Amino acid sequence: MVTTKSASRRIIEEVASWDGVDVGPGRRGELAFKVGGREIGHLHGDQAAHFVFPKELWVELEHQGRITFHPVFPKRQGPAARTIRDDGDVEDVIALLRLNHERVTSMRAPVEAAE
Repeated sequence: MVTTKSASRRIIEEVASWDGVDVGPGRRGELAFKVGGREIGHLHGDQAAHFVFPKELWVELEHQGRITFHPVFPKRQGPAARTIRDDGDVEDVIALLRLNHERVTSMRAPVEAAE
């Protein structure tokens, strides 16, 4: 018997394996991914992922067709949405979460003393 994992299960299993990521319920029924208490994105079932990016990065990602406006914040750059329809979308949602993970963890990295 062949079993196929759902989009959300594939995303959760990958992202939960990253350093410092906590996975749990958000405030509005979504499933949130957090690093040090800071959300890097969240899922609404198998259908959509939401993120927040700095405006310049948001513009770049939107231009590439990887994100669109967040439905709660239409026409506002920063909050972003990505629909999940196929395996390519799953992979890109993981990549977008990784992008935010790297941003957040780099902000939290200790500054090494100059030698």
